Amino acid sequence: MTINVLLVEDQKLIRVGLKSLFEEQDKITISAEAETGKEAVEKYRLTKPDIVLMDIGLPDISGIEAAKKILEFDKDAKIIILTSHLSEQEVLNSLHIGACAYALKDICTDTLKMVIKTVYDGAMWLDPKVVPILRDKNLGVIPPRQMSRAMFKEQHANLTQREYEVLKLVVDGLSNSEIAQELTISEHTAKAHVCNIIQKLVVDDRTQAAVKALKEGLV
Repeated sequence: MTINVLLVEDQKLIRVGLKSLFEEQDKITISAEAETGKEAVEKYRLTKPDIVLMDIGLPDISGIEAAKKILEFDKDAKIIILTSHLSEQEVLNSLHIGACAYALKDICTDTLKMVIKTVYDGAMWLDPKVVPILRDKNLGVIPPRQMSRAMFKEQHANLTQREYEVLKLVVDGLSNSEIAQELTISEHTAKAHVCNIIQKLVVDDRTQAAVKALKEGLV
């Protein structure tokens, strides 16, 4: 099984670098490229890739507008925004129109490969730097819900009080070492709590745990 990716990026050097990166992978391949938003829409219609890797800053229409047009053509399109922008409005707009992931260009190689596979499998992924924006400026991307402490215990009785405290810090974007410092515990203990939370919330990583916590009103 090969994941076919449409790469939408106006900078040739980045396109060449990403193509070179995925040439080493037998399960991910850049099957088509586009330099502009309008070209991206046309290439998607012609090639129907599994994943669209979309920059935001394009010469004609923005990557967000191009993604919107692709999703109007195919509501099941899987689009990953890959950008250097961390604008609150661009994050929110990207998620509002239906992007499956929002990643920053400083993402490491292995994580980008993981994001592509995660989105291909039907899950959502957000850069940890994006999570605080959704928490502090939630405008409907993830509907806020107030959950009483009693309701929380009823629905998530297997999450301990300490794990709940750790979860709130994960949502704030803190690393294991920062959590350890905040709660005056060892980094090993903090890591163990995070692993337990991921397992109990039935998610794959700390970012998905944070997203689920926001969606379900746990924090």
